[in-house]
Amino acid sequence: MMLWIILSITLAVLAWFRFLKPMNHFTKLGVKQSKPWPIVGDQWTHMFQKMSLLESIEFYYNMFPGTRYSGIYQFHIPTLIIKDPELLKQLTVRDFDHFTDHRTLVDADVDPLWAGNLFALTGRKWKDMRATLSGSFTSSKIKKMFHFINGTAENFVAFFLNKNEKLIEVEMRDTFSRFANDIIATTAFGIEVDSLKSPSNPFHLMGKRITDYAPLLKRLRFFAILIMPKLTKFFNIGLFDKELSSFFYKSIKETIQVREEKGIVRRDMLNTLLEARKGIQHEYSDAIETGFATVKESAHSGQGIDFANLTDADLAAQAMVFYLAGFDTISNAMCFGSYELAVNKEIQNKLRSEIVETHRLNGGKVTYDSLLKMKYMDKVISEILRKWPPAGVVDRVATKPYTIEPVNADEKPVNLRIGDVFWIPIFGIHRDPKNFENPTNFDPERFSDANKRNIKPYTYVPFGAGPRNCIGSRFALLEMKSLFYNLLLNFEIEPTKTTTVPIKLSAKSFNPAPEGGIWLGLKRLTST
Repeated sequence: MMLWIILSITLAVLAWFRFLKPMNHFTKLGVKQSKPWPIVGDQWTHMFQKMSLLESIEFYYNMFPGTRYSGIYQFHIPTLIIKDPELLKQLTVRDFDHFTDHRTLVDADVDPLWAGNLFALTGRKWKDMRATLSGSFTSSKIKKMFHFINGTAENFVAFFLNKNEKLIEVEMRDTFSRFANDIIATTAFGIEVDSLKSPSNPFHLMGKRITDYAPLLKRLRFFAILIMPKLTKFFNIGLFDKELSSFFYKSIKETIQVREEKGIVRRDMLNTLLEARKGIQHEYSDAIETGFATVKESAHSGQGIDFANLTDADLAAQAMVFYLAGFDTISNAMCFGSYELAVNKEIQNKLRSEIVETHRLNGGKVTYDSLLKMKYMDKVISEILRKWPPAGVVDRVATKPYTIEPVNADEKPVNLRIGDVFWIPIFGIHRDPKNFENPTNFDPERFSDANKRNIKPYTYVPFGAGPRNCIGSRFALLEMKSLFYNLLLNFEIEPTKTTTVPIKLSAKSFNPAPEGGIWLGLKRLTST
């Protein structure tokens, strides 16, 4: 009996130190904080399906109006919410060398395909890989991939045109995930697939498995990685199961082998990396920038690694993260964007008019340059990314001790230690009426030449901020513009009886998603 009492007391003390003691971390620092639940912290909002992911981000952001920052808890991990644009610039740009990393989820030995990608790399490895890859994502390099991107968009639209129906009702989230799947398959993996004609193709099925966190077991695995990283490492538990990792690694390796053996040259993302590995670099300066939302490549201390040392596994890891970003985040943005165009017919019609005129002036075709010269198209895409950013939140981790000095009268110095985490709550920032008037309205004119000058710096960050921003912003913007160009040239997007207006976000989904999906009608145009 005494042994059980001692054991119980020991476990209670350990639980207190591990899960309860950290819950007053911000109070001790003089930072306003939430009222976290034991063990789960502030994850209760999403874990118990009380709010959607995006709604919970906005909830955390708005907890303490007027503050530059506040504190929440990801389970037992204190997380600082950064709300002030000047402070955001300070942490992500001016003092970036103190916050170079994202939070590490899994060890490289457990899940090398995840741990080896650009998003997950840390420290010098990240800096050097970013410097190595940045030249592969310039406007001129993305321009060379336009043929594949637009070809996939044309093929996507042709599928519905071949149905020869006046009105086709489709669930947009699933439909656009298939389009995004085909884009990444052809540009990053060099594999031609058609996920509308062949809905059960392995590439799309694997993508759905990776991004689907609805099953309880997958949620428990993810929560276990967050709460007990050492224990999950001991049991060799990674984000992806071995079958998924093996599939994508094998796909890249086989494609590289075939190209090298047969001397195949295909001007896609994979070819750009393979050429760079051989020391071949082609650069052009005549490419038009992809739009207002494009993030600029920032100078940092990375020197780049010798491309010759890039292994097939390195290339597979980079292709994998582009696949994840393209399959889920950008397809979500296109899904929400199609909804906004459906319920805002004046905006859709105005965009179509620009598309039709551009098409006429270019002899019934679209080019990279003509697409990116479309001003209203850029306004619409910029507004889609404001209201529905691809990632609702991104994080940074302190890699050096750092002090946030007080500015307001009620603030104290906030001393951050190595390993401390802060969030950039993009969804909250973009929905703040101080940053954008009537933020829930869909208004592309926010990004007119006159108005976009008035947007406060670091209040519009759809692809993140600072040197650790999204390297694929140009690719994503070109993909979205090409899709809507081809779609609106041939169809009118309209609500149906199944469409939920306004959108209700799902609290059950681990990713930003509408409840029940977004059902819209594609009404065939008789002429353009």
